[in-house]
Amino acid sequence: MDIKLTKHDKRYIESTDDVYSIMQRVLLRENKIDQEKEHLWIIGMNQAGYILYIELIALGSYKSVNIEPMNVFRVAVMKNASRVILVHNHPSGSLIPSAADKDITDRLIQVAHILNIELTDHLIITPKTYISFRSIKLMEELEQSLKYVPTYQVVERIRKQEKQIAKEKLAVANDKVKTAEEKARTAKLVAKHEREQKERLVHALSQKDSSIEQIATIMEIDAKEVQKILKKKTMKE
Repeated sequence: MDIKLTKHDKRYIESTDDVYSIMQRVLLRENKIDQEKEHLWIIGMNQAGYILYIELIALGSYKSVNIEPMNVFRVAVMKNASRVILVHNHPSGSLIPSAADKDITDRLIQVAHILNIELTDHLIITPKTYISFRSIKLMEELEQSLKYVPTYQVVERIRKQEKQIAKEKLAVANDKVKTAEEKARTAKLVAKHEREQKERLVHALSQKDSSIEQIATIMEIDAKEVQKILKKKTMKE
């Protein structure tokens, strides 16, 4: 369902406040019964931030809404939107993103990548206030997620990151200007980065039901090291 902008609504999005100003009025235009249900809207924009459309994708119950990824991007593709913002309301008044909110955003980020569309942000709104996934750094966290990334792309990322880490190590070794202390500190940071990347990729492959042996082969590490990484995460949880 296409949402019409009023003469009071800005046509260019410059900040999350602009988004909320528009969507707050859209929510308040709904009748009282529908305000108590979850809505999911998508705002499509061009690269300059000009609003091409606002579409109500789904209307759910008082606590949830079902989302089909292709419905989210159908109009974006038709209208050549290069950027989109996801917006949904919480009738409860809570601004805390649920596990389902995070999961669907994670999934939509990957669909957007395939379609060459930027999912800029996701806002949760109420009649009085809002929260932006981008502003609380949740968007960046989900953009790093590998949960919905195809396994072959995970492997490609592993190889790319291995090359980058090797390049960083070489840079540390060849940097004759730095003192021994600075070199040691830099090398420690590089090692930490390498370890964190390795652990994140092992967990990502594990989530895709890869066996310990398969993960070890892909990562080119010992199976015991894979077991140790997975056990470490289990203990933390």
